[in-house]
Amino acid sequence: MADQAVEERAVPAVGEAAPDFELLNQYGEPVRLSEHRGRNVVLVFFPFAFSGICTGELCEIRDNLALFEGADAAVLGISVDSKFAQRAYAEKEGYSFDLLADFWPHGAIAEQYGVFDPGSGMAKRGTFIIDASGTVRYVVVNPRGQARDFAGYRAALAGLAGD
Repeated sequence: MADQAVEERAVPAVGEAAPDFELLNQYGEPVRLSEHRGRNVVLVFFPFAFSGICTGELCEIRDNLALFEGADAAVLGISVDSKFAQRAYAEKEGYSFDLLADFWPHGAIAEQYGVFDPGSGMAKRGTFIIDASGTVRYVVVNPRGQARDFAGYRAALAGLAGD
């Protein structure tokens, strides 16, 4: 019988270089992390479009987008949904930031960031705040069913502004 152990990748730690990637946004346009060098980036991995906790978290970002813009931070939401589902979700909820489709290979970028759950086929609730030079400055990974604390974003973004 083949070895069934799945090697989980480690979550990038604060101080490490953020792994680069390219995914399609909700409009089918390629978005590469390294193209955002020179500004901060907030990667928000979420399990699925249209799910309750995810919608609450992303709506909180939407409703406080000025906080991110004030910190010169691009918000990139990422889930294993297709670009078509991402577009319908963004339109329904009025998200003006990119939603990226980690659809195929399924969950490859979530896996690269150590937040893919192979048992459920979805990304965990992981957030990575990356500074303008591409270094991870803040990490939080919450278990399934537990929303992220928005105050953590506020504090991490304030820390970037203080540098």
